[in-house]
Amino acid sequence: MKTLALAAPLLFAACTVFQPIDDDPVRHLLESPIAARTPTSAAPAVAIARPSLPPYLERSELITRTGDGRLEIHENDLWSEPLDAGIARVMADNLRRLTGSTNIQPSGNFITRDYTSLVEIRIERFDPLPDGSLLLECTWKLQPLGGGDAAPKAFRTTVPMTPRAESASAKMSARVTAMNEVLARLSRTIAKSL
Repeated sequence: MKTLALAAPLLFAACTVFQPIDDDPVRHLLESPIAARTPTSAAPAVAIARPSLPPYLERSELITRTGDGRLEIHENDLWSEPLDAGIARVMADNLRRLTGSTNIQPSGNFITRDYTSLVEIRIERFDPLPDGSLLLECTWKLQPLGGGDAAPKAFRTTVPMTPRAESASAKMSARVTAMNEVLARLSRTIAKSL
């Protein structure tokens, strides 16, 4: 009983010193930066396939490559949806806004094959660079459903990331904004082929 009486103040002190840390994760969502407009046409009818991603990007956490071949996992910065699904959704939204078509959507949203072409994207890099910019390096093709095989086209662009503050949260928000912009650039390139 005496040891319990002696240990009680220590237990009480430990409970007050070791308070839980509030480190709730931040959830990020890709969005179209292209101005919205009301779709006015049923053409073109295009499906957007989920892009092929490098395996290291197929995670719920945001990932950063370091310059020495390592990956940094940002455990408190999470995607609100799988990254490949988010890219397909945003690309469809971008292309709808650019073309005015009501029939551009992720391939999984079509009930039947009511589309004439399928956009396929293979992403090799979608990472921040040491100079503070974000790189998108990929190939894409507009595959006709009527037969034939389209040749893939290379695409590469960088966008500067400009965080509003030095906090980790602001840096990740700037990164997601830059990701939205590089997807808009890819969408403008693809829209020229529709």
